[in-house]
Amino acid sequence: MNATTHLDLNTIWFILVGILLTGYALLDGFDLGIGALHLFTPDDHERRILLNSIGPVWDGNEVWLVTGGGALFAPFPDVYATVFSGFYLALVLLLVSLIFRAVAIEFRSKRPMRWWRQMWDVGFSAGSILSALLIGTALGNIAWGVPLDENGEFAGTFLGLLTPYPLLVGVTTVALFMMHGAIYGVLKTEGVLHDKLRIWAVRCIIFFVICAVTLTMATLLYVPHMAARVRANPWLFSVALANMLAIANIPREFHHGRDGRAFLSSCAAIITLMALFALNLFPDLVYSAPHPEFSLDIHNAASSSHTLGIMLVIAAIGVPVVIAYTVSIYWIFRGKVKIDRMSY
Repeated sequence: MNATTHLDLNTIWFILVGILLTGYALLDGFDLGIGALHLFTPDDHERRILLNSIGPVWDGNEVWLVTGGGALFAPFPDVYATVFSGFYLALVLLLVSLIFRAVAIEFRSKRPMRWWRQMWDVGFSAGSILSALLIGTALGNIAWGVPLDENGEFAGTFLGLLTPYPLLVGVTTVALFMMHGAIYGVLKTEGVLHDKLRIWAVRCIIFFVICAVTLTMATLLYVPHMAARVRANPWLFSVALANMLAIANIPREFHHGRDGRAFLSSCAAIITLMALFALNLFPDLVYSAPHPEFSLDIHNAASSSHTLGIMLVIAAIGVPVVIAYTVSIYWIFRGKVKIDRMSY
């Protein structure tokens, strides 16, 4: 297989991994946002409605994260090894948060005692917030750069990952998911809780816009390589413009009561943010700082072209199945949430 085909396969896999992780952010993002908002209401019935708004779909949404991780492992094993060893403690915390959150959803309404439900409510909310924060902080470190040696191995410490810029990305991710989840909650609820969620959504939108503006300024000032491609290719500014318009359209649509369009604008904001991240990171997968020459990219961290080709065939079969399942489950459980004996 010639070098051109090899390059094409590497780029295709970079795009595919990005699509899968974007799908996870779109779908599990509002799950995590609902969890972050869960404790804002003290009413047990309203908390059950919030849980059941994501109850039929949350586990399917997390399939996208598993699929994205698998898609990273096969085509780019060196990246998988470096990230999972360097971010080991953070990834264990993420895994514990996701597991504890899942257990909380299932166990919360199994007993009527107030202390029992309160304990799992706190676990559900804390797990959701911590998951979003860790995911954002990991992306922030990838953008900022992590210390790699000449062998592409992590050469830093866990505390070294907790610098201001990655933490700012983490907080912005929490704000984004809270906004995304609040708008989704508005679509799925009615009555008093619906009115509460409208108020929460407005506050979450303001919180996210403040975080997004701050993060944009910090990126331009302190992480210039994450804007270099857009500066070098002015036509790519259209992606940044689309992102700004999507974010600006969220409060506009929400103010006019077009909640569905506001949710779609929130989805568009996530998609364009991930696109900007990928465009400016490409062809790197793990940017090395302070030694960019040690970065892991789609060439030096990739499997053989034969492996990439075989895995692409498998992905062509598996990904449509995941998409079909996701579409069907959302269609089946469309509409407002109703509490019955089968509910969480």
